[in-house]
Amino acid sequence: MADDVTIRPAERNEAAELAVLVDIASHGFAAWLWYGAVLGGATDTAFERGRNKLREGVGPGNWRDAVVADLEDEIAGLSIGYGIDASVTEIEAKHAVLEPLLALQRQVVGHWFIDSLGVYRHRRGRGIGRRLLAHEIARAGTAPVSLITESHNDRAQALYRENGFEEAARAEAVPLFEGSRKHDWVLFTRKVA
Repeated sequence: MADDVTIRPAERNEAAELAVLVDIASHGFAAWLWYGAVLGGATDTAFERGRNKLREGVGPGNWRDAVVADLEDEIAGLSIGYGIDASVTEIEAKHAVLEPLLALQRQVVGHWFIDSLGVYRHRRGRGIGRRLLAHEIARAGTAPVSLITESHNDRAQALYRENGFEEAARAEAVPLFEGSRKHDWVLFTRKVA
């Protein structure tokens, strides 16, 4: 199934597509965050902000930390991973919705952290997510691997459990807006084999 998939480092000029996949991976959370730049007058759209963030060359979570899965001459999915160092303990949340996520990340200093893992809906069911996850585990080397997902994302949690991850902690998510679906952020960790 995934034999025709190629995993490769992302390129800076692919930042716009990376932004779309990061937003898919976050179920719209990324675009919600990026929209703050629109309200502040820094960009015209949330995705312009996302593209600009992913084009940056410094800091975690940009194009340099991304790998993509190519299938049939197009990008089908991505993962973004990087090491969590002690500097995460000094980061102040710029918005209340980020505080529970930062609190969970502070528990995994020294781990490889999978920030995003997303596959276009029309490409799912072909093992692409599994291949990207395996690639991130390999990138981690001897470090434990951690990631955060939503408590209602059963499909993703099943994939993580099948690959040796266990729930390590939870934090109640701050609603993005009135009527937001209530959920917890769930930290999963895979110990070194």
